[in-house]
Amino acid sequence: LSKTFQKLGYDLDRVRSGETAVPRLFLVRLPGDIVNIREVAVRKSLFFKTMLPLVLQANEEILQDRRRLWFIQYQTNLGKKPEPEDRLWLIGLMERYGLKKASISTLLERVDVIPPSMALAQAAKESGWGTSRFVREGNAAFGQWTYSENDSLLPSRRDQDKQHRIRAFSNLLDSVRAYAHNLNTHRAYKKLRRDRKALRQKGEPLNGLLLVEN
Repeated sequence: LSKTFQKLGYDLDRVRSGETAVPRLFLVRLPGDIVNIREVAVRKSLFFKTMLPLVLQANEEILQDRRRLWFIQYQTNLGKKPEPEDRLWLIGLMERYGLKKASISTLLERVDVIPPSMALAQAAKESGWGTSRFVREGNAAFGQWTYSENDSLLPSRRDQDKQHRIRAFSNLLDSVRAYAHNLNTHRAYKKLRRDRKALRQKGEPLNGLLLVEN
């Protein structure tokens, strides 16, 4: 995998400086032998290079919905009623984001991207840089809890009074999608969404370090 990244010219320093784009290379899972890499810097680099394209893809999917929302809002502000297909799409979007009834502005607060720096930091922490059993066996990069026995893993050190399990995924991208959806819908992250909206209104970039405190 490291050799493949090198052939593609995938260098994180060059990505940060804007010299090169992130290649759209989507891994189904992390390499099984990542736990054997002794050089910490090498393991961290490999982990970030694997996860970054997935985070960007999940954000791009969210942005597609956000752009459509903006267009519908623009048309509405001009006094035009949404087309029938747009009304059906809005109903489906509200259901997907856990809202029974909502304005477009309310939807825009939820349908927004997660700063890549924030997603990568949380994935690294929750998965032990790709070495945890949950990410190796279930592509659970973020250690999301579930109470369903389907598509889940049982924590080996779970307290006796706990009933949770760790949600498992068929691929890493679905894990990233679920993580973003959780932040965009769960009531525990309401302040994060409000702060993100405030940054948008000020025209400021989404600061992952600031938002992660929520």
